[in-house]
Amino acid sequence: MEAMEDDSLDQKDDHNHNYCASSNSSRKVCTYLSSQLSDSTTVPQPACPPVPGGEAEARRGKMRSGSSGGSKCMDSDSSSDSSEVSETDCTAPPPAAVDGKFALDTTSKFLLNAMAVEDYRKNHWPNLEKAIDRLLIQNPTDHISVSYAQIYSYVYKCVCQQHSELLYNDLILKITGHLQQAATHLQASPPENFIENFNIALTQYTAALQCIVPVFMYLNKFYIESKLNRDLREDLMKLFADHVAEKHVNTLMPLLIKAHSMPFQVQPSTMASVVKGLYSLRPEWAQLAPALFCGFIPQINPPTVESLLPDYAAHDQKLQMELSMNGFPRGDQSRKRASEDC
Repeated sequence: MEAMEDDSLDQKDDHNHNYCASSNSSRKVCTYLSSQLSDSTTVPQPACPPVPGGEAEARRGKMRSGSSGGSKCMDSDSSSDSSEVSETDCTAPPPAAVDGKFALDTTSKFLLNAMAVEDYRKNHWPNLEKAIDRLLIQNPTDHISVSYAQIYSYVYKCVCQQHSELLYNDLILKITGHLQQAATHLQASPPENFIENFNIALTQYTAALQCIVPVFMYLNKFYIESKLNRDLREDLMKLFADHVAEKHVNTLMPLLIKAHSMPFQVQPSTMASVVKGLYSLRPEWAQLAPALFCGFIPQINPPTVESLLPDYAAHDQKLQMELSMNGFPRGDQSRKRASEDC
């Protein structure tokens, strides 16, 4: 019975699973280890110098007295700290090995990144480029079979593989090249068809963006908005303004003013589309022809002033006279009352 009690005092475990050892058992273990080390003649020299007795005792663990019994418990935190320090001191690799490992890790990361970029160039971007081409050249009334789910998955993979910047630059270059070709095509257009051709280019491009922007949603959310603080649609519309509209606005504006002075020379829907499109691209262009833009865009002119009411009435009468001279009758006036003005 006493032997069992002695054995139970040799090793105990508290509620934190900390190793507990009595002073007698610790002495026995130390005596046994020292005798084994002294008897062995083939034990190699340690990699680090021996620790003095006081430090060795401290490295074995800080001993603290128990409240109820005479056993002493080794603090788990102190033992883990001492073991980490001793393992670091004795088994730390030489600086050359650390430098070699760092160089190996850097090389492997570089190779993996190069492989990922190569996969992007060979697989992801060519498929995206084909889809963008098809979306840019389609007419608004046509339907081209494009797998939007597949495009969406390619964009998602590129963003997840840290190719957001590369994908954004390729997309901008691709669309810029397309718009430069559209500007060249407009330059060769005859004046009588220039407004209509410009409207086709603008409408076609706007319809393409309605498909391109949603499938590049991940790129827009996780790169353009978060890092560039911009929006994909605004960037792409700015490309049209820079490479197409700005190059031809000086040619387009006189044609629009002339067409506006001769009703139905150009379809009203085409006039409205072009004028509203120009205003959405650059609102300051409305100042080039306020009389033209105020017919399609509200609040272009300054607010009405009471002192200018006679001028407004004269302007309306002049407009009615011009319409009448151009073959637009005022309609049947026989049903009007005799007291009403003609």
